[in-house]
Amino acid sequence: MADEKENVTKVEETVASKKDDRRPRRAHEGDNKGGERRRRPRPQEVKEFEETVVEINRISKTVQGGRRMKFSALVVVGNKKGKYGFAMCKASEVPDAIKKALEKAKKHTFTIPIAKGDTIPHEVLGEFGASKVFLKPAPEGTGIIAGGPVRAILELAGIRNVVSKVYGSRAAVNVVKASHEGLRNLKSYTKVQSLRK
Repeated sequence: MADEKENVTKVEETVASKKDDRRPRRAHEGDNKGGERRRRPRPQEVKEFEETVVEINRISKTVQGGRRMKFSALVVVGNKKGKYGFAMCKASEVPDAIKKALEKAKKHTFTIPIAKGDTIPHEVLGEFGASKVFLKPAPEGTGIIAGGPVRAILELAGIRNVVSKVYGSRAAVNVVKASHEGLRNLKSYTKVQSLRK
């Protein structure tokens, strides 16, 4: 009798184990503790442009009820391969102002020629308002010798060796626009050759 009982219990155990094998595993069983669902990692978006916030200003407008505060953000974007853009936008909150400026800067981009050694092809002077920005090519290993706003636009444009000097107004907006005027006046070697013919 004892042997029969043992055989019956063994058969019941094997049947139960087979049933367990047939049952699908649930999320909370096994290695995954705490009942959390495993999520697939999202593919990371490759950013076309890198961004830099050059300046944030608090501005106020006096209206009938008092003062209305807003913020302005000046941003520069670029792909470090000769393409860059900049914009200045206003909003009631800082993050909104930055977001608006980034969107605007990405829509209005400019391309410049980059000479051998990641520098500019020739000397150039950019003017805007009371600001003047002088840019001069430099040998490899010099780095970017420039102030904040000029450095931001040159770095993101992809220029690594350059010497600059700012004359007149040091207002960030004017300096960025003067730098942009200088970069727009750059001519590549092939363009100069074609103009000479």
